[in-house]
Amino acid sequence: MFSPYYKRSGRGDPINHSSLNVALYGPQARWAMTERGRGAVERDAGNLVIGPSAVRWDGEALTIDIHEQDKRLFNPFQRKVAGRVRVFPEALNRVAFALDAQENHIWHCLAPRARIEVEMDEPGISWSGKAYLDHNRGSEPLEQGFNTWHWSRAHLKDGALVCYEGERGDGSLFASALRFDANGVPEPVDLPPIAALPPSRWRVERRTRSDIGVAEVRRTWEDTPFYARSELASRFAGEEVVAVQESLDMRRFSSPLVQFMLPYRMPRKG
Repeated sequence: MFSPYYKRSGRGDPINHSSLNVALYGPQARWAMTERGRGAVERDAGNLVIGPSAVRWDGEALTIDIHEQDKRLFNPFQRKVAGRVRVFPEALNRVAFALDAQENHIWHCLAPRARIEVEMDEPGISWSGKAYLDHNRGSEPLEQGFNTWHWSRAHLKDGALVCYEGERGDGSLFASALRFDANGVPEPVDLPPIAALPPSRWRVERRTRSDIGVAEVRRTWEDTPFYARSELASRFAGEEVVAVQESLDMRRFSSPLVQFMLPYRMPRKG
C-alpha cells in the first residue's frame, strides 16, 4: 500500500507489486522491503512466495522464511537479511471490522494474542516472546480513505486490548476500543481517555489511550516522515502494560518529497 511503483501504475495489478517487509531494530538493525513483479509471486490457500522469501500456514503456526537484502536510504551497500520467524496464535478471531461507512477499508485482527520464535542467520540474533497478527485490505488508496490514524495494542493478563482511531479522508473522525478475551472473541469497550504523546523526530503527531490519560514513550523503533512505531508504558483495563503504538500521516505520505524518497528505501526487482 506504500509502494510508489504501484501508485504510479494506477494500482491495477496488485500482485505485480508484492514485497515482504522485514524491520529489525537495535544494534543490528536491518530493513528490507524489495518489491517484486508478478512473475516472482506464487500463492495458494496455505502458501505465499515472494521472490526468495516465503510465508506458509500449517494450521499451527505462520512460518516466514526470509531471504532478503537490506536497503538503507542513500547507501548503496546492502547486507543479507536471512532467517525464520514462526508465529503461534494463542487465540484466533474470525470477525473483521470496517473502518468506514462504505466498507472500503477493512481491518481484521487475526490473532490478538500470539507467541513468536525468531531465528535469524543474518544478522545472527534470536529471541522469543509475545506477538500479534492482523490484516488490512481496501478497495481504494489508503491516502484517499484516511488523513491520519493512531493504533495501539497491548497484551492483558486475560486477552488483549486494541485501540484504533483517526481522521478519514472526508474529515470525519473514528475511534474504537476492542477487548479480546482469552479465546480471541472481540467485545467493544469504552474508550480510555486520550493520552497525548510527544511528536516523533520527524514531527509526526502521535496519540494513544490510557486509563489515566497518561502514557510514556519507552522507545521509538520506526521514525519516518509519515510513520512512527513506538513502545509505550501505559495502563489499560486496570493493568500496567507495555503497548505497541503506531501513528500514520497519509498527507505526509502523499507529499512530492516523500514520494521522491520512497524508491531509495524500497527498490524494485522484476
